[in-house]
Amino acid sequence: MSKVDLSQGERALRSARWFGSRDLSGFIHRSSLHAEGVSQNALAGRPIIGICNSWSELVSCNLHFRSLAEAVKRGVLMAGGLPLEFPTISLGEALMKPTAMLYRNLMSMDVEECLRSYPLDAVVLIGGCDKTIPAQLMGAASADLPAIMLVGGPSEAAFFRGQPLGAGTDLWHYVDALRAGHMTESEFDELEAAAGPSVGTCNEMGTASTMAALVETLGMCLPGSATIPAVGAARRRAAEATGARAVELARRGPLPSEILTADAFDNAITVLGAIGGSTNAVLHLLALAGRVGVPLTLDRIGAVSSQAPLIANLRPSGEHLFEDLHRSGGIPALLHELEPLLNADAITVTGGPLADGFSGASTADMNVIASLSDPFAPSSGIAVVRGSLAPSGAVIKRSAASPDLLQHRGPALVFKDVYDVQARIDDDALPVTRESVLVLKNSGPVGGPGMPEWGQIPIPRKLLSAGVSDLVRVSDARMSGTAFGTVVLHVAPESAVGGPLSVVEDGDPIVLDVNSGRLDLDIPPAEIDRRRTHLDPPPPKYRRGYGAVYLAHILQADEGCDFDLLRGRDPDGNQSEPYGLLSGWVGGW
Repeated sequence: MSKVDLSQGERALRSARWFGSRDLSGFIHRSSLHAEGVSQNALAGRPIIGICNSWSELVSCNLHFRSLAEAVKRGVLMAGGLPLEFPTISLGEALMKPTAMLYRNLMSMDVEECLRSYPLDAVVLIGGCDKTIPAQLMGAASADLPAIMLVGGPSEAAFFRGQPLGAGTDLWHYVDALRAGHMTESEFDELEAAAGPSVGTCNEMGTASTMAALVETLGMCLPGSATIPAVGAARRRAAEATGARAVELARRGPLPSEILTADAFDNAITVLGAIGGSTNAVLHLLALAGRVGVPLTLDRIGAVSSQAPLIANLRPSGEHLFEDLHRSGGIPALLHELEPLLNADAITVTGGPLADGFSGASTADMNVIASLSDPFAPSSGIAVVRGSLAPSGAVIKRSAASPDLLQHRGPALVFKDVYDVQARIDDDALPVTRESVLVLKNSGPVGGPGMPEWGQIPIPRKLLSAGVSDLVRVSDARMSGTAFGTVVLHVAPESAVGGPLSVVEDGDPIVLDVNSGRLDLDIPPAEIDRRRTHLDPPPPKYRRGYGAVYLAHILQADEGCDFDLLRGRDPDGNQSEPYGLLSGWVGGW
């Protein structure tokens, strides 16, 4: 790819259209900041750097963002800019119901319109919890204002009986132990008391850590900053450096549209496969690519990902935590190992190529980051499957699946929704065997609504008690990036809009062949068509407000679950033009 030319001098400051005119317009705009104690000198020719802060006491992942914002401001001031902090909504997967994914697109619109409408020359995006990072990136990509990301970093490890805990991965193991009668309620209470020792995102390769790794790979944050722990002083130093870099972005670029290229997305897909990252990242990459007009597809994700072996030994696909990746060299060390598979000349927020960020990097612990020649597993962590049950595709995290179930044929045991799962999964009379394929319907973008993380259907208690730890599970839902098992997700089209998943009945044979990329409902096509004629579409979950807007415009999983009206570039070219300026209305003085 051709490099972005950053040698043409400084860009005209967008904020000057608000603050530079000697007329009523400039008077009003300047005086509004004078009321905050900002002087005329502070506005004179300085880049205005927005600090987009998703801090919230409802989201423990993001609770330390106030101190990060102060460090960003320090960096902006040191570099000669003026920082102006503003809030947006904050998404937290733990407390938001039915799911934070329902509101990812809403947050992206919040970010985009703030960037579009305020007098900003560049923005620092401070995000952490799962959907916050992609929402901010999507909004910034649509506004196409110079932008740089600062992720919040992973939380400290909890310790339970002397062992470090992954925030989600180990919890799922202990939940199964409790359900199977291998752990007492008092022991589970002890686990709860030990969990959550600090602010920060999930500390294994869950969705937040995955997205942090991909942000650095895409070139949207400073090299080496993705993996720094949330509570470390280095995280605040990175915040300061990010603020300083934002000032240079305002002056010289590059823009998000110059960074988020097809080559950059291929790099991100390669890393996603190599780290055994969250399947949720597939949705976010598809949505982000759609915002900048990169024609990314599930098939492209499958093809690029398949070239990358698993070289990161991180839970849930491996043994270690995200902070261990940081101590082993972070994303620069990982990229250095993957260099033969990367587009190393892709431009980043530094203004230089991706290669500059990992040049000279080395791996401190080969038990955490392996080499391409000696990977932890020969196959990518992510695989795409499609067939008569998923005509538009589905995904599976093969690195966290049971190898003996990657090729499987078994009878369906169908749950009509998540409430049906809750009611029956631990019933000793449930007609389930080791060969069964658990099927969950009505949990997709429309059916959930919002595509909740319900896809990791629990193993029925009677099988857990018999020592069965995994079954093939198929749904149109998502699952937490911290989760594991042979779980096929994101089946498209979803059941609520009449996809083949909607007609599956108990006993129907389902065939999964991950190596061949197949997921089939093994009944005659004529029978599938016959069943479809008897379907009654479910009533809409929302009839007013944001929910109604969501249902009217949501795309399916194979297109990233974005809104149809948000994809692509602005056809009028008004990506970040300020409307309603009064310049010239009264005249100069």
